[in-house]
Amino acid sequence: MGHYFLFNGLFSTNDINYLVNGISSWNCRSHVQIRRWGNFDDAICINPYFWIMRIKPTWNNSVKKEVVFQILLHIMLFIFFSFDRHNHEIQNFHIAYFINYAIGAFIINYVLLPRFFYRKKYLPFFILLILVIAYVILIEEFILEKIYFASSRGQGFPGLFYTLLEVMPLITILCGFKFAWDAMKKQREVDMLSAMVKESELQYLKSQINPHFLFNNLNNLYSYAIEMSPKTPSIILELSSVLRYMLYDCKEDFVSLTKEIAHLKNFTQLSELQIENRGKVTFQTKNIGTGFQIAPLILSVFVENAFKHSTASQSEGIAIDISIAVTDAGLLLFECVNSFRPTTNTDDLSNGIGLENVKKRLEIIYPNAHNLSISETDTLYSVRLEMQLKQETK
Repeated sequence: MGHYFLFNGLFSTNDINYLVNGISSWNCRSHVQIRRWGNFDDAICINPYFWIMRIKPTWNNSVKKEVVFQILLHIMLFIFFSFDRHNHEIQNFHIAYFINYAIGAFIINYVLLPRFFYRKKYLPFFILLILVIAYVILIEEFILEKIYFASSRGQGFPGLFYTLLEVMPLITILCGFKFAWDAMKKQREVDMLSAMVKESELQYLKSQINPHFLFNNLNNLYSYAIEMSPKTPSIILELSSVLRYMLYDCKEDFVSLTKEIAHLKNFTQLSELQIENRGKVTFQTKNIGTGFQIAPLILSVFVENAFKHSTASQSEGIAIDISIAVTDAGLLLFECVNSFRPTTNTDDLSNGIGLENVKKRLEIIYPNAHNLSISETDTLYSVRLEMQLKQETK
């Protein structure tokens, strides 16, 4: 049976399978090592890495929007191009000339730009651009002019400079709008990728908290079970409550503040069982009302670090004070102070991966909306966090 008897009656088979699958999906993207543990396999990840979800295709919708935009743009430009205050009728030569310019702009926009310019093939792009403009000029001077103005403008070539002044404005406008459209589209893709990378990083940072906490407490639980300690059932109950919160409630980006505080209290009580009679832990809350949300598992990192810091350096006289208050405006004031002895080697605890991860999460989730201050004296380690909470959506 291994260690399975510890969970019998508290965790269902679905809970255990969900727990194991959750751990695998949290961290294990590659280089996975499988270790046998009790009656089931748990996946322990070696060297996890960030991942980016594939973007669902949105080309159809994007193409439709661009087609509508181009149609409206061409209609508007044609109205200005054919406008004549002395003759309000649209002449055939207006249509023919505009189509000639539009074809040239189409070749530039949908052939030359994507195949050459955006791929940084600038030399062939400019050579072909000159050829396209030359083509438009040739069509105008040697075909359209001969058809519509055979007795006047069609008699001779007015010169390259004059012809460019006639051809280039409309083509430049059409190409400019296309270039701006592509730039906006590219920026939207960059913003989407940035958001996905940020979400991936948040999930990765959050995932490192859960398995780390789980295996630490299971090791402690195993020790108490081997010693037949009467505190084993209490530890299992507290662990059950904490794990259920981590598995089911922490999927969301934000959770109710009251749920997070309840979880933090259970978390503190679970950790307090390890201290026994070696010290005192106080947990105080003030004005914790409804209506606010908080990113999950941020505060618990500081509490866990406080217990590690104190228990690693002291065998007695441990003191941990935790206080949480919320103002009417939704400003959370969190303070955690723990005692320690500086003679022991606790540098790796006060500068561990948990603190680094929570600092990154705060920077991502609460930019310019939090203030974290960590101070240390000869015997006290203090963490003070102020953060503006999010209003709970109804």
